[in-house]
Amino acid sequence: MSEWKEYKLEEITEPIKETYNPNGSDEYAYIGLEHIEQESLRLNSVGISSDVTSNKFKFLTNDVLFGKLRPYFRKVAQPQFDGICSTDIWVFRVKNGFDQDFLFYFLANWDFVDTANGGEGGTKMPRADWNFLKATSWNVPPITEQRAIASILSSLDDKIDLLHCQNKTLEQLAETLFRQWFVEGVEKTNKIYLGSVAEVGTGKGLLREEFIENGEYPILGANGEIGRTNKFLTDERLILTGRVGTLGKVYINESKVWISDNVLIIKPTNEQFFYPIYFSLKKIDFENLNIGSTQPLVTQTAVKNIELNIPSNELLNEFSIQCFTYFEKISKNKFQIRTLTQLRDTLLPKLMSGELRVT
Repeated sequence: MSEWKEYKLEEITEPIKETYNPNGSDEYAYIGLEHIEQESLRLNSVGISSDVTSNKFKFLTNDVLFGKLRPYFRKVAQPQFDGICSTDIWVFRVKNGFDQDFLFYFLANWDFVDTANGGEGGTKMPRADWNFLKATSWNVPPITEQRAIASILSSLDDKIDLLHCQNKTLEQLAETLFRQWFVEGVEKTNKIYLGSVAEVGTGKGLLREEFIENGEYPILGANGEIGRTNKFLTDERLILTGRVGTLGKVYINESKVWISDNVLIIKPTNEQFFYPIYFSLKKIDFENLNIGSTQPLVTQTAVKNIELNIPSNELLNEFSIQCFTYFEKISKNKFQIRTLTQLRDTLLPKLMSGELRVT
């Protein structure tokens, strides 16, 4: 590793603070912390600038976005488009002599994330401190090895992205079928209440000390994973949606997880109703069910009283069979995604430390 050199972080990169003041005249993609998945290095969605009112930072294609609020969440992404982002996100671009894709993985490495977390300021809302981080020292390989490292890791991420795209397409196919049989063919359906064909309940709260940083099982909140723990509440296949706080996200879980009490759990009493309920909930505007005053809230009763359009038993069974085929492939793809993600995150620190060398 004699060709590796030590640099201060500020010699490699520093935050770009080009400010954007929203005035409604332009339309940009907007990324807030809520749009960056925890730990996965992916975006889960993208907002629009017309929905924001306060000053933001501009970013360019390939810039690295690093969530500085609660940095231990490892919210790091590299958008392939221009846009604006929350001021709780750092925008990083390399200086001369360094590779931009290498920078992405360098900043996503747990060694850097842990360092950022260790130098955080604030108490209730801890933030990474640039004045602390800029002086930290890091060993960095020559530019050719930087590019080789980035190439290996990005090839894994490309495969992960492809599998995510496949899953999105498969679910869209199932959703199209649902729309044709359960929505457009509504005159041929019967109406029933969701509560007549499914149990509706909530998850359970966890004490703060039961949150484990690298715990074995995810803790699911209204908008997805909110932490990890070493015990699980269920491993059943269930439909989940937010009860308090974030409303409208509907997703399927079929692995060992802890489900928080901010989540509504829908368990169909008959398997053939699983996908009709899932897609029916996805098209619901949950704001119409919101009874919260200080924060959004949806009750179990409101969900039980949702009306479902159900076609003939023959179509219902056929729909369930076709959906099962689509979602079985989705499950297999999810397993591959987890495997590839684990491989990437295993290789990442080894490549960044020089324990594993590439040329």
